[in-house]
Amino acid sequence: MVLELTDHNFASQVANDNKLTVVDFWAEWCGPCRALSNVIDELSEAYSGQANMAKVNVAYNPELSIQYNVSATPTLLFIKDGAVVDKQVGTLSKIALEKRIRENL
Repeated sequence: MVLELTDHNFASQVANDNKLTVVDFWAEWCGPCRALSNVIDELSEAYSGQANMAKVNVAYNPELSIQYNVSATPTLLFIKDGAVVDKQVGTLSKIALEKRIRENL
């Protein structure tokens, strides 16, 4: 299950979790974001129990975008123990994303 994160629930859902969370900052008008969304959904099932997958709509959650210096979509943040351990700006393949997840587990 992919978590839908907002400016209001981010801290309770991600910042205090010791499990890896991959946060997809996306926008509705962004074509590459829509393509990556399908990959995020698939990997959410594949890594259930090992890693969390989450999405943040930048149009409705500007505070998170500012806090994490997200200036382009899609941007993926890999967060573990409340800290960003990796970052990807732009889309990537399912295979490449799986590799990044495994490296950060």
